[in-house]
Amino acid sequence: MITVTDAANDYICKMIAQESGAALRLSIKKTGCSGYSYAPQIITQANSTDILHENNGVKIYLDPAWLHLLQGIQIDYVEEEKSGLRQKRLLFINPNESSRCGCGESFHVE
Repeated sequence: MITVTDAANDYICKMIAQESGAALRLSIKKTGCSGYSYAPQIITQANSTDILHENNGVKIYLDPAWLHLLQGIQIDYVEEEKSGLRQKRLLFINPNESSRCGCGESFHVE
């Protein structure tokens, strides 16, 4: 269903602990210049309809309303230098995307 790299798993685990959460919930929202954007959030309790994916002890809940767009997604973690600033973020590699906007924040699906 989904793949989580070791780097992403470690980062998610740290974020959950830092925010006193229980899991990561991944959803998609309609927004941006390309139509959709990923909406990850640390949660203390999942919705009753969420689909659980567990990776090395880290719980990731998927929003069932967007499951058709989340199938086959890989979650990675990257640290990048941009304009002299170090950015740390989750990177979503999704085979269902047909394109991304110029800033990389939103994506389009055919």
